[in-house]
Parts: sequence; C-alpha cells; structure tokens
Amino acid sequence: MSHINTKCIQEGWNPKAGEPRVLPIYQSTTYKYEDAKTLGDLFDFNIGGHFYTRLSNPTLEAVEKKINALEGGVGAMLTSSGQGATTAAIMTVCHQGDHIVSSNSVYGGTFNLLNVTLCKLGIETSFVSPDATDDEISRLIKPNTKLLFGESLANPALTVFDIERWAKIAHKNSLPLFVDNTFPTPINCRPFEWGADIIVHSTSKYMDGHAVTLGGVIVDSGNFDWTKSPRHTDFCAPDDSYHGLVYPDKFGKAAFIFKARAQIMRDIGMQMSPMNGFLLNLGLETLHLRVPVHCQNAQKVAEYLQANDKISWVNYPGLKSNKYNDLAQKYMPCGTSGVISFGIKGGRAAAAKFMESTELAAAVVHVADARTSILHPASTTHRQMSDEQLVECGVTPDLIRMSVGIEYIDDIIADIDNALKKC
Repeated sequence: MSHINTKCIQEGWNPKAGEPRVLPIYQSTTYKYEDAKTLGDLFDFNIGGHFYTRLSNPTLEAVEKKINALEGGVGAMLTSSGQGATTAAIMTVCHQGDHIVSSNSVYGGTFNLLNVTLCKLGIETSFVSPDATDDEISRLIKPNTKLLFGESLANPALTVFDIERWAKIAHKNSLPLFVDNTFPTPINCRPFEWGADIIVHSTSKYMDGHAVTLGGVIVDSGNFDWTKSPRHTDFCAPDDSYHGLVYPDKFGKAAFIFKARAQIMRDIGMQMSPMNGFLLNLGLETLHLRVPVHCQNAQKVAEYLQANDKISWVNYPGLKSNKYNDLAQKYMPCGTSGVISFGIKGGRAAAAKFMESTELAAAVVHVADARTSILHPASTTHRQMSDEQLVECGVTPDLIRMSVGIEYIDDIIADIDNALKKC
C-alpha cells in the first residue's frame, strides 16, 4: 500500500480468515496467558503482545500502526489527549535541569505547558519567533538543551513553521526537532520528509474529524541517532526502573517510542481508551476525503472575506497576500487547514454581534471538525482581558476564529453574509 489515501482505510488492521472485517473494540483492561514465562517475555519486550491496556491494547495498536504509516515513522503511541502526547514526548527526553527552545507561535495550552507546568518540574523553555534568524535561534541553545519544538501550522496564529530550516539548526547542534502537525495532518504536511524527528498530534481535531473523541499521538521517525548525540547520554544509559534496559541497544531506531511507552506511559498513564481508538479509526478512514474539502472551502471563504468591505483583515496562509504563503506552498502545497482568522470593522461589539448572528456556524471552543464553527475570543475565552491586554497576547478585540467545515460552500458563505449584514 503506497498511496496515503489507501493507507487511511487499509493500514493497521489486517484481519485473518474468519476475523471481523472492521477493527473491533477490545474493551478489556487485561489479557490471559497460560504461563509466567510468556508474561515475563512480554514485560521484557522479548515478544510482542499485550498484558495491560495502560501500556497497549489491540484496538489502539491497530490505530497506532495506521497513523505511523500515514506519517512514515517507525512507531507511534496514542495518548488520551493532544496535551498528553506533547507532555509524554517531551518527558521522554527531558528531566529536571534540562532546557527546550520553542517557537513562540504555538497553541496556548502548549505555551502554558512549556512556560509554567514543565518549568515547575525543572524543565525550562526559551521562546523565540519562528521567523527569527538562524543565529538568533542558535544563540538560545544551551549545553542542557534537549530539543527544539514548533507547530507546522500554529493554532490559532496560522504561522507556517519553516521545518527544514529549524531541522538543520537542530541537527547542527545534535538536537532532535519535535513538530506538532495537528492542523495540516499528514494529508497536507510531511514533517519527517523535511527533517523533523518526532511528530505529535491532537487527534481530537481533523484526525477524528467529528468532535466526538479526545486523543493524541506521538510518532517516531527513527531518524535521530540518540547514540551519537553528546546531549542525550542519559537517554542511552541503562533504565534502572526497567531491569537496566538500554533502549537504543534493544530497539534500535525505534528507541524513542519504546522508551515513551515503557517509561512515561507506564508511570504517568495517559492512555487513550479503546472506544476512543475505535472512533478515531473511523475518522481516519475518511481523513483523505475531508481535509481537501476543508481546505477548498476555507480558501473560498478567505477570498470572500478579503473582498468584503466589512472585513478589516484576513489571516489565511492560502491567500497570496499572506506573509506565509510561500512557506505554505513549500510545505503544504495542497492546502493548509480549514481554520481562518479575521477582523470585523467595528471592533469588539461588531465581532460579538457577528458571532451571535450566524446560524449554520456554531459558536464553540473546538476547531477542526466537520461542522463550521466560530469563536470571538474577546467576548468568550479571553473576556477577562482589556482591549490593550488582548493586543499584547495577539488576540485583537475584533478577531473572529472560524473553523470552516465541509458543508456546501454556498451555504457557509450565505451564513457569513447574513451575519455580516446584522453587524
């Protein structure tokens, strides 16, 4: 199976004669074996299999194999949320006293994770504009830096991350590059092909596509040689909590993803439920059909908004006037995502009125599912801030975030047009 469209449907679950054609839900915490030796071999990773769903499960394994095939990695691990995936990925290589260099154009929850929560655990982060020069980024790298981090398409700023350039900086300094690829998905962006080493996703977004399951995933490229990095000697040291296991010696190129499971998932336990894995798989089967429609619809909405005299500005990388259009054409030539942000003339009051006036587009906090949704942060998620404070954090009082769905495009635009007439 070479084409990604086929992989969306066929990868992961390959039933034998008499087995279910559709991936089943293995809703069990544990699994029966006949002897202690087999269980011991499972614990020691000498054989494949499952013994407790907190570590692995047949339903989840099938979905992990599918996502791994879509991204082109050597292994994947599902988690209970996108935040869980980012946390587990970072903690696989970082501990107290370590340091991260991150793009400052990242999802707010990720920024808080890096800037507050991990800092409390002794892991510090230096933030820098993704558009900073190579020298500016390199100057932030310290002897205790363990990774570089960015989002292929930032949520909600829609900044396009220059993956290849950041990967070269990372590798020049014996560092891996971690990339959150949630918004473009592997349908639109292939970070491993541009030098990224580890990919994370919030599968709650386009991968699920229907706003019914929370989830996350880590995918390991297998391309970073941990044994040759002077910055990651502890990664290659015996794991005293796992019988002195040395992950690169045991698992070779898949060392990272096995360490994430055996150490971080074992101890922190942010596992996805089998039911959510089953539902996620259903979403993945149509990912290649939905994503192009999201992008086509969003492009038409962005062009409509750009030509409307009630709109003060539009931010969408697919527009030729957008500052990131060239990078978008390089990394996401088939489209970026369905998410757009724009400003309405009249400021906060007009934007709030617009949000209240749409009928097809629902006012919800979530993004990236089949239904069109909108949010006016200044009157909802950021309502405690003054206009001055909103500008400081990059959320202008007039900003509307729209996640364009896969409904009929004329209906989406008509809904926007009717709402604008009331502003």
